[in-house]
Amino acid sequence: MAFLKAGPNRDQDQDQYTAMDLQRGHMNHVNKMVEDGKPVLAGPFLDGGEVRGIFVFDVETIEEARELTASDPAIKAGRLQMELHPWYGSPALLKVNEIHSTIASENLSHLLY
Repeated sequence: MAFLKAGPNRDQDQDQYTAMDLQRGHMNHVNKMVEDGKPVLAGPFLDGGEVRGIFVFDVETIEEARELTASDPAIKAGRLQMELHPWYGSPALLKVNEIHSTIASENLSHLLY
């Protein structure tokens, strides 16, 4: 399990990136991990606190989770930091993304007509 926390470098310009560029890079990184099936759950916290989001990864080791997060542009720039903890959850969590896709498709299907 990973807690995505506010990092020490929260100013608007960091290493030639604006905060918006870093967020875009972060979301591209998250989307790539989702395409690869690595996070079982991912999402932001909405209270604006120090803990900005959460990942529950489907990996064997904490080192693998660390590798997945190390290339995130926002983490590399210090705008965000990852706090990783070994955690075991129900195997049913592995079905969350499949169920989400089905529900999202059903909820959006009326917009196609």
